[in-house]
Amino acid sequence: MMIRHGAALKVENCGKTFADGTCALARATLDIAQSETLVLLGPSGCGKTTLLRIVAGLEMPDAGGRVLFDGKDLTRQPIEKRNVGMVFQSYALFPNMTVAENIGYGLRIRGVSRLERAARVAELITLTNLGGLEHRRIDQLSGGQRQRVALARAVAIRPSVLLLDEPLTALDAALRERLRGELNGLLRTLGITAIYVTHDQAEAMELGDRIVVMRKGAIAQVGTPREIYFTPADRFVAEFVGAANIIEAPIESGDLILPGGRQPVGSTGSRARAVAMVRPETIRIVDADKASLTGIVDSIRFAGDRQRIIVRDAAAIPLALDVPHTIHVRAGERIGLSIAADSIRLLPAEG
Repeated sequence: MMIRHGAALKVENCGKTFADGTCALARATLDIAQSETLVLLGPSGCGKTTLLRIVAGLEMPDAGGRVLFDGKDLTRQPIEKRNVGMVFQSYALFPNMTVAENIGYGLRIRGVSRLERAARVAELITLTNLGGLEHRRIDQLSGGQRQRVALARAVAIRPSVLLLDEPLTALDAALRERLRGELNGLLRTLGITAIYVTHDQAEAMELGDRIVVMRKGAIAQVGTPREIYFTPADRFVAEFVGAANIIEAPIESGDLILPGGRQPVGSTGSRARAVAMVRPETIRIVDADKASLTGIVDSIRFAGDRQRIIVRDAAAIPLALDVPHTIHVRAGERIGLSIAADSIRLLPAEG
């Protein structure tokens, strides 16, 4: 039976400034629970890989920073003494070894007996859907199969923490989506503590127990996928994670005053103006004659399982709506819009 494993991890006051003065990571503190999957999400150059490398022991944090596994300070321990598994975009497999030999490599160099090694490899081959491929060479595998081998090899050693640096980026969209589901199931089955780096918000939403959104070397927000999506901390998070309508408008008696009418937003405090976020799927089309907010259909675009409708003259910006194909409107038609007040997120003013 596969043993569940994983360490509680603490990143304490860790930052990274390189010798040339470049600050790659502002000081940050994170607590990752045992068996939690934490996703580091952000654009290129935001510091997410630097943070991952500090956890791995491939980079030293600035003075005063610490990395603790189950309360033990491993800040100055190299990667080989941290019991971490790593999976990269590039696979990094041994071409002269078979699938089974690659998976069992880490066990062999740790001195695990041949019998135990064979049992662990067989178990992981089943868990990663590699049955029948045990004796194939790496050059005989597809990209998806190679990534499964890399993942199986990383977890075979029963790591305290599994670190994944954009492992699915090189795969096509359909395969990436399928492997996301498989990876999620494997992490839950094994109970591994994992840190996953990506710039793909769909990956972050599906895999993360919590998401750390990063920008320009600093943490912008930490929260569950639902918290990040529906209650973003600021405009950057709102626009980076999913599609968002960002509306700037004056407020009067709890309503946004818009070109197309009034839109209730609930509690606004003492604000005279607001920056509000509305997700496209939260806007409903209603009868224009009975609506307090109206606009003109500018364009209609097929988007697979939905249609994206752009509406002008309702707000100072064109509004994007995601609605089912059962809704029929025409370009140039005036329509009514209904937005529940509790689906509108008021954001802090920039600057």
